[in-house]
Amino acid sequence: MADWASKVERLLLENPLGEAALQFALTQLVNLPAGRFKVQATLDLRVPMRDGVTLVADHYAPVGVESGPTVLIRTPYGRRGPGRSLAEMYARAFATHGYHVLNQDVRGRFDSEGEFVAFVHEADDGYDTLAWLAQQPWCNGAVGMWGASYLGYVQWAAAASGALQLKALVPIITHSHLMEYHENGFPLGLLLRWMFQLATMDDPSLSVWERLRRINSGIVQDRFLASAFMHLPMQTADTAAIGKADPLYREMSAAGPDHPIWRQVDHRQAVATAPPAAFISGWCDLFLDGLLEDYCVQAAAGKAPRLVVGPWHHMEYGYMTVAFTEALHWFGVHLRGEPRSPDAKAVRLYLLGANRWREFDQWPPAGQPLRLYLHGSGSAKTGRLFPSPAPVDNPPDRYIYDPADPTPNLGGPILADTAGAIDNRPLERRHDVLVFSSIPLREDVEFAGPIQLELYVQSSLESADFFGRLCIVDRTGRSTNICDGNFRLEPGRGAIQPDGSVRINIAMSSTACRIKAGQRVRLLVASGAHPRFARNLGAPGNQALATTMQSAQQTVYHDAAHPSALVLPLLVG
Repeated sequence: MADWASKVERLLLENPLGEAALQFALTQLVNLPAGRFKVQATLDLRVPMRDGVTLVADHYAPVGVESGPTVLIRTPYGRRGPGRSLAEMYARAFATHGYHVLNQDVRGRFDSEGEFVAFVHEADDGYDTLAWLAQQPWCNGAVGMWGASYLGYVQWAAAASGALQLKALVPIITHSHLMEYHENGFPLGLLLRWMFQLATMDDPSLSVWERLRRINSGIVQDRFLASAFMHLPMQTADTAAIGKADPLYREMSAAGPDHPIWRQVDHRQAVATAPPAAFISGWCDLFLDGLLEDYCVQAAAGKAPRLVVGPWHHMEYGYMTVAFTEALHWFGVHLRGEPRSPDAKAVRLYLLGANRWREFDQWPPAGQPLRLYLHGSGSAKTGRLFPSPAPVDNPPDRYIYDPADPTPNLGGPILADTAGAIDNRPLERRHDVLVFSSIPLREDVEFAGPIQLELYVQSSLESADFFGRLCIVDRTGRSTNICDGNFRLEPGRGAIQPDGSVRINIAMSSTACRIKAGQRVRLLVASGAHPRFARNLGAPGNQALATTMQSAQQTVYHDAAHPSALVLPLLVG
C-alpha cells in the first residue's frame, strides 16, 4: 500500500484522539477477520530469564477457553502503548479465534529489563519464554509463533534453542539469518534506517503522527539521514544517523567473514529441524532471498511448508491480512490437528503484470531458461537484448563510476515506503548507467523463479561493484523495476578469462511476472545503488574504516567470446 501515509493521516485527522485514532486507523487499513470469542487481557506479566532478567508480556485469553493452544509474539517494537498498536491488534485478533496469546517485549525494549543487543539474546530468551509458557495452566503445550521482520527472526532463534513446546512457525518478510557477512556490499541503508526507526520509537517528545512519518516515510528518512549515508568512515555513520555509537553496528560493519558474530546470530542450521513453517513475503521485500532459501530447506527436509509471495514491499500493510489468515489455517492444522485442505498447493504466488494469484506444487515452479544476450555499439544508451549472442566485433560498453557521486538507488527493496516499483527513467539518464532493451514483445510471456545476470566485466580497480536491474517498459515508455542484485568484484571472486576480463554471475533475486505483448524487457547495469549497498570506495577488503575514495573505469563486454546474458525462468505449462 504505497500511499499508506496519506490514508493514515486522513484517518487521524478525521479522528484526532491520539493513540485511539491510531488504533482506529490501523484497524481500518488492516482488515483482520474477527472470531467468535470475547477477549480478556492480563497485562504486565513478568517472565523470568535464566540470567535473572525479567521480560514483560501481556496475555490475551479467549473467554471460555481455560486451556488451549497458544500463539507467542515477541517484539522489539513495543507490545502496546502509543504508536505501538500492531502487536496488540494481532494478539487480540488471534485470541478472538480461540487462541491464548502471549505478547512480549524482547530484552531491553520498553518494559522488559536488560540491554537490547539486536539478535544476540533471542535464542536463549525464546527458550526461556517457551519453558515459562509450558508451566501456565492456560497453555496446553502446543505453541505457535507469528510475526514479521524481527518478529519472524526471533521464531528461528527460538527454534534453534530446541524448545519442545514449539509446534508451528509463521515467519513473515524475514529469514533465519537477518544479519550475515555481506560479500556483495554492506546494507548501509537498511541498518541506518532501522537504527533511526528504533530511535524514533524511543523518543517520547514525538507525536504519534511524527513517529509514523519518521518510521515509514522514505522522503523524511532521506532528509534526516542524508549526511549519514555519505559519512566517512562508514563505521561511524551511526553517530550521524542517531547521535550516538551503536556497538553492534560498529562491530558488524568492520567484521570480516570469519568473525564469530555472524555464527552467533545465524540460525540457518535450525531450519531443517524446526517446526513446519508458513512463509510469507513480497516480491520487493528486503529479505525475500533468505526466506526462499529457508523455504527450500524445509521443503527438502520433508516438512511440507507453505509459501505465499505477494506484490508487497517491507513497509506496506498489504501483506498483513494475508499473513493473519494464512496463520489461522496453519495453526489450525499444526496446533489444533485440523485437516489440511486436500486441494491446496504448497506455493501461492502473485503474478506481477497479470495482477492475479497462481498456485504451484513447488518453488521454483517448473520452467526453462530464456537467455537474452546483451548487444551494444560502445554507446551507453543504445544497448539491446536479443535471444542470440552478439557478433565477434561487438564493442564493449564503458563508463566511469565515481563514489563521490554514487549511482543512487531508486525504489526496490528498502526499509521505507518509497520501496517497490518506480519509474527508472531518471536513473537511466545517468552517465554511469548502461541500458539494454529488447524489442516490443509479440505475445505475452510469463516467468517465475530466480533471475540471473551473467556478465563479462573488467575494472580499473581491484574492488568494484556491478549492479543489475530488470525493468519492464510499457507502451508509454515508463520503465518499472522488477528485481535486481549486486556483485562485488574483488581478487578471487569471479572467473578470470584469458584476456583478463572476469565472468561474474549476479543473483538478481526472484520474481513471478507477466510481460505483456507490446512491452519490452529492459536491463540496467551500473556500479552501485547507494545507500542500499554502501558505495564501493575503490579499495580492496573491508571499507568500513576508509576515508578516501577513487573512481573506477568499468567495462562490460558483450560479444561472441563474452556472451553476457540476462537469464529469465520461463514458466512451463
